[in-house]
Amino acid sequence: MYNKEGKNIRSILSDIYRKSEIGYLILRPFYKLYEFGLSIIPDKLIIQSSFKKHMGYPLDLDNPKTLNEKINWLKLYDRKDLHTTIADKYKVREYIEETIGAKYLIPLLLHTKSPKNLTPDKLPDSNFIIKTNHDSSGGVIVRDKPSINWKATRTRFRRLLKENHYYSTREWQYKNIKPRIIVEKLLVNENGNIPDDYKFHCFNGKFVFAMIDIGRHSGMRTRNLYDDKWNLIPCNWGRPRGIPIEKPVPFDEMKRIAEKIAKDFIYIRVDFYYVKGEIFFGELTLHHASGFQKFSKHEWDLKFGKMLKLNTVK
Repeated sequence: MYNKEGKNIRSILSDIYRKSEIGYLILRPFYKLYEFGLSIIPDKLIIQSSFKKHMGYPLDLDNPKTLNEKINWLKLYDRKDLHTTIADKYKVREYIEETIGAKYLIPLLLHTKSPKNLTPDKLPDSNFIIKTNHDSSGGVIVRDKPSINWKATRTRFRRLLKENHYYSTREWQYKNIKPRIIVEKLLVNENGNIPDDYKFHCFNGKFVFAMIDIGRHSGMRTRNLYDDKWNLIPCNWGRPRGIPIEKPVPFDEMKRIAEKIAKDFIYIRVDFYYVKGEIFFGELTLHHASGFQKFSKHEWDLKFGKMLKLNTVK
């Protein structure tokens, strides 16, 4: 059922749940009941259903061929304690320091398990981002403290700390992360804008292609794919293609350190920022878009899928 603006009842209830205090209090028990219902359904059934809904064809787990199919296969059959560590945006910092060095880490300004600690007196005057360590929310960007509704911000993060990203996606690595809030320095380029996001997709320990998210906070977000020689790949994955961009100066260094991280994984996406001559680590993602994002050209889903080998999984 849809209203005249095209929103279905589910999205309307979701808006009420997330944006209204009263709505949250009323709907929270129903949400927990829904979450419990999800929790007793086997991972395989949830993943197969979600794949068919998003991709439009059945998921073949016996003989996966596309990259998206293989990502979902890995969600079910490749699970290690290390995966929980690197999915935790707080604990991954130690892993990165040990693997490629602390110089690549974005400065950490605060970490806490209590939203009560999100007060102006405990934070810098500007240019930082508040986020949680256990989900995929974009966080709250703060450029000017007086402009922030701190009460609403604390309420938002109090709710986020209660969420578990695992139940909706069945990405196992999120299930046992102990939630906390982290505050990092906000990276900005010479123009004061949020820098482009360089996402390095690695298969079986080797870099295969880079995904560049351009203008992430401009309202005109685009995405380009480049091979290991910085040739523009003639397709897009999940977002419109943008204008071609120049190869970053430290592209070879980015590839080198991405592969140093990737040696521990069958498939991993390693995110970097390049800001004012420095490389910063962003995050690690085991299952890009949870394996539910279409390529504009299906043959590229098949091409990349052929390159990813699953026979190394025990």
